[in-house]
Amino acid sequence: MKQLAQRKFVSVSNLRQGHPSGHGLAPASADKFLEDITVAICSAWAAWQAAATLVGIVITGPVATGGQVIGPPLTPLILARGPKATPQEMKLTNAVANVIGTAWLSFTSTIKVTGMPWYPAFAAFPGPVAPPMPNVPCPVAALTMVTAPVSARVLKEQMLAVSGDRSNENLFEAIADGFEKMVDVWKISTMVTNVLGTGAIPTFAPPYVPVGPVVGGIGIMTPGGFT
Repeated sequence: MKQLAQRKFVSVSNLRQGHPSGHGLAPASADKFLEDITVAICSAWAAWQAAATLVGIVITGPVATGGQVIGPPLTPLILARGPKATPQEMKLTNAVANVIGTAWLSFTSTIKVTGMPWYPAFAAFPGPVAPPMPNVPCPVAALTMVTAPVSARVLKEQMLAVSGDRSNENLFEAIADGFEKMVDVWKISTMVTNVLGTGAIPTFAPPYVPVGPVVGGIGIMTPGGFT
């Protein structure tokens, strides 16, 4: 993310040379801030991923639907490690942390499972209750979600609004662009694993009906299942 943000910062700074807005921090200070804030964001993201879980999955036969992603808020995690050596840095870190934290919560709240064949054994299970079994892993991108809250355009404008001025527009645009690109990478590179599913087989009645589908089952991811 740091490299993406730094390249974007150089690009937009060159594009806006001579314009009154966008050039808040001096170049050296801006480079250092970008490095420190991206480290803080990525550290917060890693902490979130280690603790996040997916709950409320409904299982019918082999198919899983629904669910809700739950994890720690990013804002305090970013604030804890973000640069705060000067009032200007504190102001910028506060804007970035609050916007990205709120956007991430909005984005992850829309992640849902829609008809995924996660539990093939549950189509015809030989018992009254199927014991906890992990799902068939799939990338996060296979789930449904709304990515608008973490788009670069939205993030940048919200950071500008929270900060109250446009003097660091280039910085905010670079951070927003880098974050959006990393979300795109995260969706396709991160797998949904260890969603433990279980449920009853109400039609199980041996010897006449020795197998049956899970009905009204539930699935819950163990923390760290986003790998």
